[in-house]
Amino acid sequence: MRLLALQRLLPLQRAGGSDWERRRRQQILDQNASANKRKGSPCQQDSDGYSQAAKIMRCSIPDLPEDIWSHVHSLMPLRDAARAACVSRAFLRSWRCQPNLTLNIHTLAPKMLASEMSCSDKIDCILRNYSGCLKALILELDYLFISRHHLDSCLHIAVKPGIEELTLVPCNRKYNVPRSLLSEGVGNSIRCLKIGLCTFRPTAELGPLRRLTSLDLHTVRITGDELECLLSNALSLEQLFLTGCSEITHLRIPCALQQLACLDINGWQRLQVIENKAPKLSSFCLSGQIPLVSLGETLHMKHPTLYRSNVVYYARAQLPCIMLNLETLVLTSREEELSTPMLPSKFLYLKHLSIDLLSGLSSSPSYDYFSLVSFLYASPSLETLKLKVAQQRMKHESAVGGSSHLRQMPEHHHCCIKGVNIIGFSSAKGLVELVCCILRNAVSLESMTLDTISGRCCSGNNHIPCFPKSTGILKEVSRAVTAIRECIEDKFPSTVQLHVLEPCSQCHARPG
Repeated sequence: MRLLALQRLLPLQRAGGSDWERRRRQQILDQNASANKRKGSPCQQDSDGYSQAAKIMRCSIPDLPEDIWSHVHSLMPLRDAARAACVSRAFLRSWRCQPNLTLNIHTLAPKMLASEMSCSDKIDCILRNYSGCLKALILELDYLFISRHHLDSCLHIAVKPGIEELTLVPCNRKYNVPRSLLSEGVGNSIRCLKIGLCTFRPTAELGPLRRLTSLDLHTVRITGDELECLLSNALSLEQLFLTGCSEITHLRIPCALQQLACLDINGWQRLQVIENKAPKLSSFCLSGQIPLVSLGETLHMKHPTLYRSNVVYYARAQLPCIMLNLETLVLTSREEELSTPMLPSKFLYLKHLSIDLLSGLSSSPSYDYFSLVSFLYASPSLETLKLKVAQQRMKHESAVGGSSHLRQMPEHHHCCIKGVNIIGFSSAKGLVELVCCILRNAVSLESMTLDTISGRCCSGNNHIPCFPKSTGILKEVSRAVTAIRECIEDKFPSTVQLHVLEPCSQCHARPG
């Protein structure tokens, strides 16, 4: 039975052997079984049958070195790897030296349901039978109760010098990560550290984290001073991700972080000040309305992502003066009240621009979509433009059925832009004018997509459900398609591909 179970676990075993070979094996087993009935006792029959079956199965198992089988074992999902270890001594040795362990509800709960072991007992059993040196440990306790004492014990067993990646998510804000977790030995090997949903209080006695390159703190109770203490000991840090750390009001990034290239800050309410002195920051992602942001030296800044109110106006007015070498710019606005200004400042190296004007507030009549042409005039190297606009409750003047006069800008040939994608395209006059302006000036344009269904799948494919849309949205979509046919299609050069995404027949079905 051990060999039969092992055969089911190994893809190589499943792939090997023809139908004829399998039928032949079964015939031999049947013949042995009938012969044993005539010759000997049931025990002898079972023994002989098993022996013959083992010989047959061994013939189909490749005789490979143990390190190759260990590699095959390491590629299995954790649960399959554990099952294989139960039926193979070789895999049991490999299991006890697994370099990566993921212990969460997906890997533990199914097994616990079939036994009387608690989550604490199961994790403790796995780690105490482990004899290797872990390279990566993921311990996520969503919906799994484990006491503080047991968790401390587990970390003491598993986190040892040599570990390179550690993800610790206790899902208990009161749990305080032991100060000894990042001891000197661990600090010399850890490269990626992710901590979430707990309390973390690093102190000045924390040893150097010489190899730490990525730090991710998610909903962690840690103050600004404590984080600064941690950062001052991680001089090789390259990526810093901070989400929902509500005790931090003043975030200071010390100049000692000479390698820090990526800073991602998301979802804070109490953060008031961001002060960066890291000299080589090139990627900056900010989600939230932070009153004071000081990024220091920004010559290396190339890929900022900003999410806040009136961010489009802010980006056009301020960024060309403080971020001279931008290559990619992603803007998401919760509310855009002020139209984009036409200014002489330039984004000389900007190649990719993405603007997302979210939901109802962004589509108020006070905002003029046509003013976005300012980015085209300011970005001579722009290659792609992606614009997502609100379609619900469209309050702008429509280009359909109104004045036929469309505004134009002075001719200004743009020689680099190749692709334009507008998601949520409506019949708003300013939006139609923006498209016409791009067509008239973008001499290198290759394709344009006008998506009237706001990125929703409308392929008519029965395997992909398509939800019916409201009558109001369908009416505006109909006007958008009419605007394309009446105001835009005849302006398309023959060298440019136009893709218009319209609702399928399922979208017209009334909700039940």
